[in-house]
Amino acid sequence: MEYLRTAVAAAAAYTFVAGAALAEPKTNLLHQWATGSDAQAIAKLGEMFTAKGGTWQQTSIAGHTANTLAKLRADVIAGNAPPAVQLKGPEIAEWNETGMTANLDELATAENWEKVVAPELLPVMKPTGSWVAAPMNIHRINWLWASPKVMQEAGVAEVPKTWADFNAACDKIVASGKICISHSTADWTDSTVFEVVVYGMDLDLFKKAFVEGDVEAMRSEGMVKAFEQFRTMTTKYMDPGMNGRDWDTMSHLVGRGEAAFHIMGDWTLGLLTAGGFKEGTDYVCAQAPTDWGKPGFILNSDSVVFFQQKDPDYVEGQKLLASTILSPEFQTIFNQTKGSIPARLDVDLSNGFNPCQQLSQKDLQASIDGGTLVRSMAHNMTIPQKVRGAIMDTVTEFVATPDMTAQDAASAMADVAEAQM
Repeated sequence: MEYLRTAVAAAAAYTFVAGAALAEPKTNLLHQWATGSDAQAIAKLGEMFTAKGGTWQQTSIAGHTANTLAKLRADVIAGNAPPAVQLKGPEIAEWNETGMTANLDELATAENWEKVVAPELLPVMKPTGSWVAAPMNIHRINWLWASPKVMQEAGVAEVPKTWADFNAACDKIVASGKICISHSTADWTDSTVFEVVVYGMDLDLFKKAFVEGDVEAMRSEGMVKAFEQFRTMTTKYMDPGMNGRDWDTMSHLVGRGEAAFHIMGDWTLGLLTAGGFKEGTDYVCAQAPTDWGKPGFILNSDSVVFFQQKDPDYVEGQKLLASTILSPEFQTIFNQTKGSIPARLDVDLSNGFNPCQQLSQKDLQASIDGGTLVRSMAHNMTIPQKVRGAIMDTVTEFVATPDMTAQDAASAMADVAEAQM
């Protein structure tokens, strides 16, 4: 079997070398960024790919990641795996296990990726030691977006730093007649807020439950307390009009001074900027509350994983696309548009980046140094998709069922997660 593998590899290498001289790089990127600032960001990647001599094609699948995965599976079954796919977290590792992913090690070595990419991303992009994916950015999940106007009118002097501070501020804001938390009802928005609550209340619990997938941690008293805090937020502080609200409308409620706070990832920055709102005037950003008093960072990263191709043009296109994604130029332009920060740690953010992005980079380094950096469960960077989905279903059921107790929610979360393992 080993001889066969070697022979196949040698034949493939020969085919590549023989075809490389005539290859004209092209790609077809399968992704889910169909609208708004996301679509603008992916369009910029296409422009840069084309400017470097490539032929750009994209297949955009709107909606949840599950839609993209369904399209990918259909293409693979049909024997037509796409050359490049927007995927992340454990999904990269799962597809790598099929043996279908391309090897980018030669390019990575030539461009020194190992030295410049954030260390937390290396095991994600190299599931078994070889590069199969290229990171586009680093998103921060645990942001608190705040309206200084609403806070001032309610007598809230500063952005709350702990959950007790947060509750006290919300009591004042609700009493003033304004919405305290802008929210929309979707599984991923519910789980985004909930994981920020768990992380801010108990860092070790977050790691055990959402990174390691420990069901006893999900069933623990600490998780019950997190659900109790979340219940206070859903019943007392969130707007009753959140049902059916579009997710990208949430940030504008803060920008327009109709709501005090919004807990959401840094793509909110792109929405606020596109809406014409100004940092420092219409909104301010701060780390979402923590009860342990240090800079913290819940990380999410968009990336592109590459699948083996027979056509030399697509093979060359993979090299060009991966190189473009990890170029300082793309990392700068792309992230300035999207609100995130570069996956490369050597990009200077002093010019052209928003103060929130500059704070994000500062807190990222502080969290690396302080051991508080974690990857996001809600945004598919830790546990397997089926376990994550079961947890998210429980969180959304809790939001939609006001008489569901915190104890019942914690037990249900542990049970459904365990059933998927």
